[in-house]
Amino acid sequence: MTVAKTSVLVLDSAEPVELAEFYTTFLNAESRIGKDPDFVEIVGHSGVHLAIRRDHGHAPASWPRPESSQQAHLRILVAREDIDEAEREAISLGARPLETKDNGGPRDVRVYSDPAGHSFTLTVRP
Repeated sequence: MTVAKTSVLVLDSAEPVELAEFYTTFLNAESRIGKDPDFVEIVGHSGVHLAIRRDHGHAPASWPRPESSQQAHLRILVAREDIDEAEREAISLGARPLETKDNGGPRDVRVYSDPAGHSFTLTVRP
């Protein structure tokens, strides 16, 4: 017998509700706070499932970190024709571009940090 499973990527943040608002708005999703107010789930309409957990000692990651391997990051898939609009939306919500060495012309992958410093990419959907 196979047990049904699901997974959720959990991001640490000093301010989980505020970070959940960023992802809820950007991903057109819903946030859910259960019995534990320090744990917020984000459930999207297209299968997205994240959670934000309060970590009072959270320190934002640095990007890139040549002295160590890449940390986990979110890869957000968008249609090629929507990537510029998705970039504008992310930045208007508080995301910061991290990799700006090639800002000329179309790019299929764009790297940002969310308001709490976690890296994520906007990537053209294959």
